[in-house]
Amino acid sequence: MFVSAEEMLKKAVAGHYAVGQFNINNLEWTKEILLAAEEAKSPVILGVSEGAGKYMTGFKTVAAMAGAMIDELGITVPVAIHLDHGTYEGCLKCIEAGFSSIMFDGSKYPIEENVEKTKELVKICREKGMSLEAEVGSIGGEEDGVIGAGECADPNECKMIADLGVDMLAAGIGNIHGKYPANWKGLSFETLDAVQKLTGDLPLVLHGGTGIPDDMIKKAISLGVAKINVNTECQLAFADATRKYIEEGKDLQGKGYDPRKLLKPGADAIRATVLEKMELFGSVGKA
Repeated sequence: MFVSAEEMLKKAVAGHYAVGQFNINNLEWTKEILLAAEEAKSPVILGVSEGAGKYMTGFKTVAAMAGAMIDELGITVPVAIHLDHGTYEGCLKCIEAGFSSIMFDGSKYPIEENVEKTKELVKICREKGMSLEAEVGSIGGEEDGVIGAGECADPNECKMIADLGVDMLAAGIGNIHGKYPANWKGLSFETLDAVQKLTGDLPLVLHGGTGIPDDMIKKAISLGVAKINVNTECQLAFADATRKYIEEGKDLQGKGYDPRKLLKPGADAIRATVLEKMELFGSVGKA
């Protein structure tokens, strides 16, 4: 069954690698990410945004589906199921639904309110044995209709949140969700270094992992990033493979329209993408 992300991320900090959080959107996503993790012998975090949770009919459905898959597929590696960019209300729903980890995104609030709400959730998560991720400084781009400019977090505010006892911290360092624009300035390693110096061994989280150059990913890991989120890259790989299948007319050959055949190239592409990222993040063989 699911585990808290706390232990896997502490190991990642000590071992100088990162665990991938791969967002799930349906059965295919969940299945392929789990199979990739098992193949790579890598710990993995299944990310669920509030929008994806709603699409899959609710957090209880998501937790039940993913939990049953772990059993049916014989998955032996550590798996956390994690709410991504949760509201305070969304966090409470996921706690009730049986998630093993949550992210409270209080970056839109004044720092005092972010601290207060995070403090309440720290207490609940401690009692439930769950891990908690907090955020300071919004991540750029768009995620479920929430748009951030990608500003850099204030390191002192990061320390305020870190001192509350959270298990991981997402600090804005110029990263964005979705595709990176041509004029993107890159990650602010100066900010990341300043945050890491104030927060010590606390695992740091890099959102918007799609499209960041490999050398920047590796440098971020060297500066304390222990969790990297990937979503758009899997979506693009799935879309490209599905488009190719249809453009080649394979859906019109025999029973090529059967969803199990129609969705297979996209599903295979998701697994290949996840394996590639696990290799880059250094988590292969670390289960």
